[in-house]
Amino acid sequence: MKAYRVILYYNYTPIPDTEAYREKHHLFCLENNLLGRIIVAEEGLNGTVSGLAEDCQRYMNWLENDPIFKGSDFDFKVEEHDIHAFQKLHVRVKEEIVNSDLPVNPRVRTGKHLEPADFKNMLKNDPDIVLVDMRSNYEHSVGKFKGAVTFDMENLRELPDHMHEIEHLKDKKIITYCTGGIKCEKASAYLLEKGFENVYQLHGGIIKYGLEEGGEDFDGKCYVFDNRIQVPVNHVNPEVISKCHICQTPSDRMVNCSNPECNEHVPICEKCGWEMEGACSESCKEHPRKRPYDGTGYYSKKSDGYSPELGFKSFSRNLKVDLAKLTQ
Repeated sequence: MKAYRVILYYNYTPIPDTEAYREKHHLFCLENNLLGRIIVAEEGLNGTVSGLAEDCQRYMNWLENDPIFKGSDFDFKVEEHDIHAFQKLHVRVKEEIVNSDLPVNPRVRTGKHLEPADFKNMLKNDPDIVLVDMRSNYEHSVGKFKGAVTFDMENLRELPDHMHEIEHLKDKKIITYCTGGIKCEKASAYLLEKGFENVYQLHGGIIKYGLEEGGEDFDGKCYVFDNRIQVPVNHVNPEVISKCHICQTPSDRMVNCSNPECNEHVPICEKCGWEMEGACSESCKEHPRKRPYDGTGYYSKKSDGYSPELGFKSFSRNLKVDLAKLTQ
């Protein structure tokens, strides 16, 4: 068993004072050696964190026992890992816990949740279903379910522009899916608003399906937003569906272009990765701002004014921080 854990979760429960909660949450993560990305919004909480197994367990217990979330379900997706999956800790306040701008409230109405076992059963036995991938184009380019409908979109805000592509499927059973389930809460709700009647969503997303049911019929790998970049999901009938951006040989090894002004997410095999120094083209390889390539293709975002203890200046400026607590 590996020493570290990576936890993926979300919770659509209203948070009354987001800045105060952000501060409390940030301090707890610091005190328990957790790294990751956590979004706090009035509508709820969304996070991916990594840490030692005991620290992650303490974190999950803390969240489940917080009075704010009493009676709600976090549905943690927990994966083993050798080391931290992040290099920093960021806890931010945003308008939404997943950027969508969709005029829906998943606490009021959303697609029917399908647990992984039920999802697998429907895949095998119900010919009337259509899978719809709600992730970005670079995510499904490296991995997706067999036969799934995909959209050429950069983020979920573009979903309304692609609704015409599935308009003819309104009489079908639609199952939406994404990495951990959070996008589908709003995407499936939006489909219902647009007249789709039989709308389901894979509860816990691709990650939970892989953990509980072996990931059968998910081709390629699943793109994740930490320094692993992509993870294997299918342990039953895996298949590589993407090709190296440089040499076109089969490869599901995703890389962020080492030129920060490009930063394209593309599959690049290990050989081409080293030869191109992590760049997706010769012009990017020669770019004066090209970042050093370490073989992973993952680059931590730089944040001006950030300090691990206080978070972003924009948040800490108007908040009283208990410095004594930080040094305990």
